[in-house]
Amino acid sequence: MKPAAFTYHRAHDVTDAVGLLSDLAAAGEDPKLIAGGQSLMPMMNFRLARPSALVDLGPLRRLPSMTALDADAGTLTVGALVTHHAVETATLPDGFAVLARAMRWVGHLPIRSRGTVAGSLVHGDATAEWCLLALLLDAVVVTEGPSGRREIPADELFHGFYATAVEPDEVVVEVRFTRPAPHAALSEFARRHGDFAIVDAAVALDVSGDRVAGGRVVLGGVAPAPVRVPEAEAVLAAGGAPGPELFAAVADAAAAAIDPPDDPQVTSAYRRRLTRTLVADACAQAAGGPR
Repeated sequence: MKPAAFTYHRAHDVTDAVGLLSDLAAAGEDPKLIAGGQSLMPMMNFRLARPSALVDLGPLRRLPSMTALDADAGTLTVGALVTHHAVETATLPDGFAVLARAMRWVGHLPIRSRGTVAGSLVHGDATAEWCLLALLLDAVVVTEGPSGRREIPADELFHGFYATAVEPDEVVVEVRFTRPAPHAALSEFARRHGDFAIVDAAVALDVSGDRVAGGRVVLGGVAPAPVRVPEAEAVLAAGGAPGPELFAAVADAAAAAIDPPDDPQVTSAYRRRLTRTLVADACAQAAGGPR
C-alpha cells in the first residue's frame, strides 16, 4: 500500500522545524515530524496515519548535539537523532549498559540503523523498548517549541495508546537518562524475532553487598502505556538474597497486580503468564545471570 498524498518539507535546524510545524498547522495542515520514519511510514502506508505534511529532520543530523551520546555525572544525554544501532554499538558507562543490551530486541538491523531514540519515545508504543527504559532510568525528554524549551519527566510522558505529552508543535532535542542502573535487564517475547513484543519487562535491582535492597519493575504490553508495578517493587524493597525464590516472588506480585487486555490473538491470562516468566528472567539477568 501507499500513503495518502502529503507535502514534504525539510527543516534546516530546530528553530526552522518548530516554525514549519506552527506555520503548517496555522494553514490548516496536519504536519508530522519524520526522523528515521521506521514507525511513521508503515502507519502511513497502511493509511493508519494520514498527515497532510511531513517535516523531515534528516538535515539536523549535521548538528553535533542531535547525534551526541554524552555521559556526565551519572547522567547519559542522548541526542534526538541518535539511532538504536548507535546506542547498540556504543561503549556506555556500567550504569547505562542496559540500553545497549536492550537494543537487540529492537526490530532488525535496518530498522535499528534508521530508527531514532526520540522517535520511538514520541511514538509512544506501549511495548517499545525505549518507553520501558525511559521509566526504568528516569528519562527526561527535552523539547523545543514556540514557547521555548520544556522538560518532560518519563513518568509524565505517556498518556495512553500512542499518545504522549509532546505537543504537535514541539521538537524533541535530547533525552537525558538520570538514574544509573548497573544491575538492570530487559526481556520480552514476540512471535518472531523483530516482531512487536506481546509483553516485555524491564527490571533494575538495587544491590547492597550480597543482597537486593530495592529496585524497579516496568512492563509493556499489559496496559495502554508502559507501567511501573509498585507491588513488585515492594517485594524488592523488602530485600533478600538474589535468587530464584526472591525473583519468583517479584514475578508473582507483578502478574497478580496487572489487568492485561484480551484481544483476538492473545488472551489476558496468556499475557499474565508471560509477565510472570519475563519478570523472573529479567531479574535473573539483572543479578548477573545469562544474557
